[in-house]
Amino acid sequence: MALFKRVPSDGQKGKVSYNSGIVSGIISLAVSEIEGVELLQGKKRGLKLYFEKEGIYADISVKVDYGYNVPEVAFKIQQSVKHNVEAMTEYKVAKVDVYVVGVEFLDHAVEQ
Repeated sequence: MALFKRVPSDGQKGKVSYNSGIVSGIISLAVSEIEGVELLQGKKRGLKLYFEKEGIYADISVKVDYGYNVPEVAFKIQQSVKHNVEAMTEYKVAKVDVYVVGVEFLDHAVEQ
């Protein structure tokens, strides 16, 4: 795993290093805060991160529960990821792309 360093710009000495796994964990928690959505798990993991000069680029693949407004859920994910990553790591989030790969039909939602 790669380490990503941040050197304070206010003249302080020292540095803070973040493992990419820490940022992944923060994003996973941010997604779990959103009601009606589940981060894709298993072989095809639902999270890809790219650390660039402009900031962090995140590709997030999720399943949305039946009955939720997909654009609204995707927007909430983007807001939550940006807020949490920037608040906890001081990295800038350049872009969050949300891919809805499926709809989860819960047993009680398919009653006839």
